[in-house]
Amino acid sequence: MALVTGESLKSELEMFDICCQDDSVLDKMVEQCICNRIQADEMVLEWVAYSTTKNGLKLTADTLELFDHEVLNKKSKSKKSFRKEEAHNRTRDILLLQDLLKVEEEEENLLDAYSTPAKGSQKRALTTPEHPQSKRSAALLSSPSLLLSPASFSPSATPSQKYSQRGAKGEVVVSFGVVQGTRWAGRKTQGDGVQLELLEGPEDSLRCSYKYMFQRLRDVRNVLTEKIEELGDGLRSHFNIEEFAPVSLPAQDSITVSGQVCCDSNGKLNAHSVLLEAGPEQGGQQVPVDLSELKEYSLFPGQSLFVKLSTTIQRMSSPLVSLSCTLHTHLSYHAIAEPMNVLVACGPYTPSDSLTFDPLLDLINVIVKDRPDVCLLLGPFVDSKHEQIEKAQVTETFEAIFSRCIESIVDGTKSVGCRLVFVPSQRDIHHHFIYPQPPFTLPNLGKDQAQRVTMVPDPCTLLIDGVTLGLTSTDILFHMGAEEISCTGKTGDGTGSDRFSRILKHMLTQRSYYPLYPPVEEVNMDYEKFQSFGQMPLTPDVLIIPSKLRYFVKDVVGCVCVNPGRLTKGQVGGTYGRLLIQRSAAPEDGRRESPCLAAQVVKI
Repeated sequence: MALVTGESLKSELEMFDICCQDDSVLDKMVEQCICNRIQADEMVLEWVAYSTTKNGLKLTADTLELFDHEVLNKKSKSKKSFRKEEAHNRTRDILLLQDLLKVEEEEENLLDAYSTPAKGSQKRALTTPEHPQSKRSAALLSSPSLLLSPASFSPSATPSQKYSQRGAKGEVVVSFGVVQGTRWAGRKTQGDGVQLELLEGPEDSLRCSYKYMFQRLRDVRNVLTEKIEELGDGLRSHFNIEEFAPVSLPAQDSITVSGQVCCDSNGKLNAHSVLLEAGPEQGGQQVPVDLSELKEYSLFPGQSLFVKLSTTIQRMSSPLVSLSCTLHTHLSYHAIAEPMNVLVACGPYTPSDSLTFDPLLDLINVIVKDRPDVCLLLGPFVDSKHEQIEKAQVTETFEAIFSRCIESIVDGTKSVGCRLVFVPSQRDIHHHFIYPQPPFTLPNLGKDQAQRVTMVPDPCTLLIDGVTLGLTSTDILFHMGAEEISCTGKTGDGTGSDRFSRILKHMLTQRSYYPLYPPVEEVNMDYEKFQSFGQMPLTPDVLIIPSKLRYFVKDVVGCVCVNPGRLTKGQVGGTYGRLLIQRSAAPEDGRRESPCLAAQVVKI
């Protein structure tokens, strides 16, 4: 509940042309708000409705007493009775569950007393005060379905009707590549033979504690400048450019300048507000960019831009040269005889109208059925944007819900033996909402369980059996799609009119998991860590980039980019992705070949 003050009440009253200069009256209203647990706007609305029925009653201390007696007391009593009834229903549901287990246990013991055990069978263990639970009840309580049951999180929770009535379960909505038959099962060796590690070494880790967001504007500027210089060095050597010229000096000959795209105001970028801001070595000034004579372009704030000019720099109307070049680093290739099956899913793992984890249970069943070698599971796991989470309608701590969720996934896939990779999200309410985001910590995870589980930061670059995968749970597609401006033409690679492909190409050529600057308000960027952990050390073979936008699988400049969608979309089921990956031997001509044989997006 937000703090109610006299100033906030006075401001709300002025909206209805009610002038109140008496501090004692405002103090009385503040007291009534606190006692009745209502906000300032609700208080004023109730008073306006009450005074209107009393023929324009004036706001005084005496009239507030009448208002409190006739309106607020009645509303307070109705709220208390509702909360009492809700608490009674929750207690009744818990006792009902316990009674059902107790009755079932007594029936089993009664049957055992009148039956003769078969030869060679083991006798049922007796129920003692030290061991009061039967085997059946213990198995029920330890199963993933009961761990994620509605009563375990909120006794009054009910399953989502729309999710349970969804259609087209298991339907393939996007296909990429060619699948031989129905080959989506994992290897015979399962996850034990998979080599999985972060591309960054153990010394480069976000696990150590640090003071995030403790940064100066000068440090942020230095990080952005170094990014432009790093990309400029690669571009200069690739195109044999001697040096970049200052943007503020006029020139008669053809020159090349570098800088960062920005807007000339605080509004959204458009074709008439584009500025090129140079780095300190090129003068550090901002120059307007004239796009009127360009047949095609695609720009966004924070983009490192390199422009070739053939006239004076007072007006930039010459075409843009290549913005950057992708970084293809060839790792050690080794042939793999059998393809690897990778499953990818992104939260939320509950419908928006219920806190039941039915979609997650369905995903666990898919994992048990398909038996993938690696499962990449991206957050949010405990979604901060869920309505019941926002209203705190849960009976456990958020950390306890998350731990139970992860343990259910680990236990439910134990028979499969697949490797599990967990990626956090800034929407995980129990975790640090900072970008780059440190990995989850699960101190209660057993030793046997920890061997199959890998906790990674957001973003990260994974190396799985020689195949590089870039992962981020932040919706950069949606963020950049809202800021990018473009004039579409037909480019050589066919990505001119495809917005998704343009944005993905920007990410790969800018070598960044989040090239947008300034970031959107919901992304808390720590640029000190972003310089080390937010960049792409190489162009990955596969880029996993989940988004609320429509799912897809695309090949962009040699990288297979996958948006598996989200496991739930509102009250209905969503989608997940699966890939077949096989690293071949190093090609003799040095060409880059994608190890992704096939990919699909499937409805849960």
